[in-house]
Amino acid sequence: MDIIQELSQQLSLDTHRVEAVVKLLDDGATIPFISRYRKEVTGGMEDITILAVSDNLNRLRELEKRKQTVIESIEKQGVMTDELRKRIDLATDSTTLEDIYLPYKPRRRTRATIAIENGLEPLAKQIMAGANPRSVAQKYVNDKVSDTDTAIEGASDIIAGWVSEDERSRRLIRRMYQRDAIISSKVIKGKEEEGLKYEQYFDFAEPLKRSSSHRLLAMFRGRNEGILKLDLSIDNDKAIDRLFESFIPNRVTATDMVEDAVEDGYKRLLVPSIENEVMAEAREKAEKAAIETFADNLAQLLMSPPLGRKKVLAVDPGFRTGCKIVCLDTQGNLLYNDVIYPTAPKNDIADASRKITRLVETYKIDAIALGNGTASRETEAFLKNINYPRPIELYVVSEDGASVYSASAIGREEFPDKDVTVRGAVSIGRRLIDPLAELVKIDPKSIGIGQYQHDVDQSALKSALDFTVMNCVNKVGVDVNTASPRLLSYVAGIGDSLADSIVRYRAENGDFTSRKELLKVPRLGAKAFEQSAGFLRIPGGKNPLDNSAVHPESYAVVEKMAKDLGVSIADLTGNQELIKKIDINKYVTDTIGLPSLNDIISELEKPGRDPRQSISVLKFDESVHEISDLKAGMILNGIVNNITDFGVFVDIGVHQSGLVHVSQISDRRIASPRETVKLHQHVRVKVIDVDLKRNRISLSMKDV
Repeated sequence: MDIIQELSQQLSLDTHRVEAVVKLLDDGATIPFISRYRKEVTGGMEDITILAVSDNLNRLRELEKRKQTVIESIEKQGVMTDELRKRIDLATDSTTLEDIYLPYKPRRRTRATIAIENGLEPLAKQIMAGANPRSVAQKYVNDKVSDTDTAIEGASDIIAGWVSEDERSRRLIRRMYQRDAIISSKVIKGKEEEGLKYEQYFDFAEPLKRSSSHRLLAMFRGRNEGILKLDLSIDNDKAIDRLFESFIPNRVTATDMVEDAVEDGYKRLLVPSIENEVMAEAREKAEKAAIETFADNLAQLLMSPPLGRKKVLAVDPGFRTGCKIVCLDTQGNLLYNDVIYPTAPKNDIADASRKITRLVETYKIDAIALGNGTASRETEAFLKNINYPRPIELYVVSEDGASVYSASAIGREEFPDKDVTVRGAVSIGRRLIDPLAELVKIDPKSIGIGQYQHDVDQSALKSALDFTVMNCVNKVGVDVNTASPRLLSYVAGIGDSLADSIVRYRAENGDFTSRKELLKVPRLGAKAFEQSAGFLRIPGGKNPLDNSAVHPESYAVVEKMAKDLGVSIADLTGNQELIKKIDINKYVTDTIGLPSLNDIISELEKPGRDPRQSISVLKFDESVHEISDLKAGMILNGIVNNITDFGVFVDIGVHQSGLVHVSQISDRRIASPRETVKLHQHVRVKVIDVDLKRNRISLSMKDV
């Protein structure tokens, strides 16, 4: 199999472009680098497309390795033929390959293999050819086969084995399951009360091909927890008739014994095998959809609007234990921490107000970040009533995962002399300043944006989430002089070890003043520099381009542009009038084309531009604080805090998110909530129903 050609066909991409991407990947190039700085050779491929090339390349290479194992196994048996070798070589997926290999695959002894060992295979062939079993079976009676009935039974087992191992049979039944299978679930007797959350699946059935990811994963979870029993079924009579047509050339001469053997092969051997295979395939697709949803949510969360370099006072609200407060400088460094008690049971509002006012004045605070956990609404009301000595914006920030950071090795390393409550407040404040830089320190599974995240393949989930984080980090760029080791580790070409080396070098030698200085970092060689330099920023460095996405390999081009205009690079950077005079066609060479030149011009216009949107304040309804305050028909402000296949969860300020079912998102029919809604989007919602007993809120975005 020609892997490049196969990749090109599978992904509908130009062969030469695919070949170029494969070469770059094999040479150690990262996906962000290829996507951003090698547009000429890729034809401007998006990072997601390059990832698809990479994933499919690895899959096909693994398939080639498997083919070699299969070939070696069949050759050892001495049954390899030119036709069989060709079929193996042409196989483009593992299912086809394993179907080809199945008849030759070493396995445990079965009824069929025992019958073959007893010399009954010729009898099975005669019976399949139309011979009367009784008239030919007698001569196969021997010391291992006691009588004709045993001989016929053994021949039947062999025929059943042929049916289950036949490629055409497997392909036929597999297609029927994929096209027509009904998946059903029933509650296990006596588990009704324990499994109440699976009530909708107690007696449920639907076509497998129409079953959504979240319903499948719910059923699988119910089965794993011992609540549900699952079944997959097709029309058995129709399937058996199709097998008769396919497997018995002449049904007129076929005996009842042959038909019984074919039916036995179908029911006893083929159905369990194909059912398991199709069920596994369905689960894999459901998991893939769930992982894609999680990754998409994570990308939106990481790309949340940052407040930017502002001085922040962060508040982690609480009742009995008080509100933990910290003051942070523009880079998120901790300046001060304390505790105030403005809420019940102490209600020490006067002292809390004095402290907050003093801290705002002392540390020249620009904004307040308030966690959205317990006592958030009460603390928000308190903070809004303070007469501040300077203009202050109040932002409510998600606390999800802050406690995980607080107890993590990273949290302990950053603040070894502070307890978890202080670390949690710092995390809340830093999320406001720069969500991306702070959230990369937390396991994404702890941020509360997944869908059945613990039910999916954890390796596949980690791979997808790691790619998402890396993608977001490199889109935004990283200040090499302030970034944490964790943030640096996601920069293309860096990784954990080099990130630690960069931070150590920075601590010993002071801030970097140019990108070239990165080459002095121990073990950061030319390849790592090539991959990472364009994504690392040095504000206030010697060269203005060091604080842009222009790669050092293109500095000479910008220098020529500036020289042709008779100005310096510093004069050119950000000067719209001068930039308009540049004719980029003059700078096209064999190594740099229009795609890269257009990117350079965009960077010169807005050097170091942040692709994230501007932050805005959301104000919850002042009359609603608890779920008991809600009434059907209310129209409220909310913020989307999770997106699933079946709907979106919206925080409306009552400590319990409400669900907008996918059917209540839009007046038009939508396949997925992601078509119309984004994470952290500010929305208006209508309360449809409030279930106080189950703590559930149903919302709608229609006609609001």
